[in-house]
Parts: sequence; structure tokens; C-alpha cells
Amino acid sequence: MLNTLGIVAIVVVVAIACLLLFAVTRPASFTVNRSIAIKAPADKIFALIQDLHRWAAWSPWENKDPAMKRTFGGTPAGLGAVYEWTGNKNVGQGRMEIVETKAPEKVVIKLDFIKPFEAHNMAEFTLLPTGDTITVTWSMYGPSPYIAKVMGMFVSMDKMVGKDFDAGLVNLKTVAEK
Repeated sequence: MLNTLGIVAIVVVVAIACLLLFAVTRPASFTVNRSIAIKAPADKIFALIQDLHRWAAWSPWENKDPAMKRTFGGTPAGLGAVYEWTGNKNVGQGRMEIVETKAPEKVVIKLDFIKPFEAHNMAEFTLLPTGDTITVTWSMYGPSPYIAKVMGMFVSMDKMVGKDFDAGLVNLKTVAEK
């Protein structure tokens, strides 16, 4: 006969197995979107986004590691511009490259995270005139490998990344409206 400890062990194993099986049913990709209305010309906002050197003025990750090492490559701005960073545990290590632009409406960035977790995603900024403002939407999307599906049951990617996007868009608004 099973003792209490044996029953508890079986229940724990079954619960873990159920969670791991449930993870398989989770979506194969993710998307995070945040938007803000900015009262500034689209050209001015677009310039702040498509010139990766100017991200230091508004990026939400700049203050998380003031000692972060940055390297720029490719073109000075726009299509082909590259930004690589290495920082503390709050910013990790990665690379981004602008792979598409349509002035002053859209910037698409290939985003490769190396540390703390490897991930390959896309980021996209769209600028849409809305009355006397420009609605800027910052999106990130990509695949959800199995381990991300498991983690996603406990940690929301939308909440985790969304708060940084919100902060970055507020910073972008402040800089653009000056």
C-alpha cells in the first residue's frame, strides 16, 4: 500500500505531466503591442526610431544598465543599421538590425537576444496620423518555442515586455514633443 508520501509524489508527478502536456496546446507565436499618441511631426518621431544612435534618448533599457556596452554597425541610420549591446542581467546581450523602413510610417527590426535567453523576434514601429497627433505603435512578435510556452503559463510576455514598451513610448513622446 502507498503511504501518504507516495500519494503526494504521484499527485505531483501527474500535475507536472499535465502542465507539460498543456504547454503543447499554447500558441506557436506571441505578439506584444503598445501604442501612444504623440503631438509631433511624423518625420521627427520617425527619425528618433530609425536612427539607432538616438535610442539612448528614449529607450527604456538605457537606465537599467548605465555601463551597458553598445556597438553600432551597418548604415548610420535606416535600412541596414545595426545596434549590438552587452549589459547586466537587466538588459542581457543582443543585436538588432533595421530590415525595413517606409518613411515616415514604419520601421521593422530583426531582434536577436543572446543572453539571458536566446530568442529571435521582430520589432515593428508604425506611425499613423490621427487628427493632430501621430499614433505610434510598438510591437514585438515571434515564435514561442516549447520552453517559452511552459514559461508563459507562469509569466506573461505581454506584462513582462509591455511595461518596458509603455515606458519607452512615454520617453519617446517626451523627446519628440520637445
